Amino acid sequence: MRRPRGRRRRDPKVERLARVQLFSTCSKRDLSRIAALAEEIEVPAGRVLMRQGDPGREAFVIADGRAKATIRGKGSAKLGPGECFGEMALLHSAPRSATVTAESDMRLLVLGSREFSELIESVPVVGRRVLSALAERVREAERAQPQH
Repeated sequence: MRRPRGRRRRDPKVERLARVQLFSTCSKRDLSRIAALAEEIEVPAGRVLMRQGDPGREAFVIADGRAKATIRGKGSAKLGPGECFGEMALLHSAPRSATVTAESDMRLLVLGSREFSELIESVPVVGRRVLSALAERVREAERAQPQH
């Protein structure tokens, strides 16, 4: 009688990453690489995750939960699972452009500046997705501007 082959245990972090839009086209190998670079943290509702004007030291990907982003205390944008924020300050050395606060308990994947740079270089598809997401944010900001 033959024994069934043992399946490799699934890494829950890799499984969560596979559901994140930013990483949806990544191979399992790429997802494993990202999982090795990212720290997973849990934060309570009400926690300020980053403040406008502060230097950026990390980027965040929402695995679970909801947050809101405000600029100069006005006009909040809602952020949910699969969305990334904080990467702008890592791509361009400038202060944070918004304050982001957890609206619910959250599970986040955090990439420090060194890990974020390594990720962009080692998994090119992620770099393209980040640039695409930033371009969309610029388009949304332009649409929100009043026409003169």
